[in-house]
Amino acid sequence: MKSLIVNKKYDGKKLNKFLLDNLNGLTYGMFCNALRKKDIKINGKRTNKDIQVFDGDEIQVYISDELLEKNNIKLEIIYEDENILVVNKPAGIEVTGENSLTSLIHKEILYKNVENVFLPMPCHRIDRNTTGLVLFAKNEVSLNILLEKFKNHEIEKHYHALVYGIPNVEYQKLTAYLFKDNKKAMVYISDIPKKGYVKIVTSFRVIEKYDNNTSLLDIEIETGKTHQIRAHLAYLGYPIIGDGKYGNNSINKKFCKKTQMLCSYSLKFNFVTDSGILDYLNGKIIVLNK
Repeated sequence: MKSLIVNKKYDGKKLNKFLLDNLNGLTYGMFCNALRKKDIKINGKRTNKDIQVFDGDEIQVYISDELLEKNNIKLEIIYEDENILVVNKPAGIEVTGENSLTSLIHKEILYKNVENVFLPMPCHRIDRNTTGLVLFAKNEVSLNILLEKFKNHEIEKHYHALVYGIPNVEYQKLTAYLFKDNKKAMVYISDIPKKGYVKIVTSFRVIEKYDNNTSLLDIEIETGKTHQIRAHLAYLGYPIIGDGKYGNNSINKKFCKKTQMLCSYSLKFNFVTDSGILDYLNGKIIVLNK
C-alpha cells in the first residue's frame, strides 16, 4: 500500500493525473484496474471514479510494491523526430502488452497533457530479455510505411551477441528452417526443409575473440522469426551466454548471467521502394552507443 498527500500543484486536478505523476511504476491500465476493484481510498473512503483531488487530501493506493517496481523503468530515447521514435529497451520487459515498453511510452505521452494524439506503435519486436533498439511510428502513415519496409527487408537490423565458443570463420551467412512450437513456447532448427518449418537467414561476423572461449558476434537477420538468433546460434554450437531456453545452464552459471547477452544495437534504413513522408530516413543508421 502506498500513501500520498495531495499538494497545491494538484489542487482540483483529476485523481489519475496526481497518481501517475507521483507514483513511480503506475501505468494507466493499473490505475483503471485499481479503480474497478475500489483499491484506491481518498481520505479513508474507497472510490471507483476518476474524481478531482484537492490540496491536503490523503490518497491510499492498494497495489503491490512488486508490481509498481516492475514498471518503474525510465525510458531511454535514442532518436526521435516528427514521425519515428527509437527507444532502448531494457531486459525484463515485453515490447507489447500490459505493463510493456509500449504501455510505458503511452503513459509518458498521455500524462503530459497531450490530447488527441496518435500513440506511438512498435513496428517490430524483440524478445523480453533481449535489450536494445525498438522502432516506433508516431503516426498512422509512418506506421503503415514502416511495417511494409520490415516486410520487404528494407530495414537492416544488427545485433551483438556474446556466445560460448569461437567460430572458425570470420563471417558466415546461413540458411536454415525454423519450426515454432506454440505449446512449448520453443522453436526448433533444421538444415533441410520440413513440413511446418519456415526458411530463415542468419549472418554473423566475429568482432572479438576472448581467452575464455567466448566471442562477440555481429548478427544480421534477413528473416525476423521468433527466437531466430538464439535458437540458430545454439544449433550451430555457439549458445548465447545467459540464454536459459536455448543456452547451456552450466555455462550461464559460470558467467553469472541470467538473461541472454543479446542486444539490438543498429537499425539502417535501406529503402528501395516508395517511402513517402519517410524518404528522408533512407540511408540513415541509428546506433546504440554502449
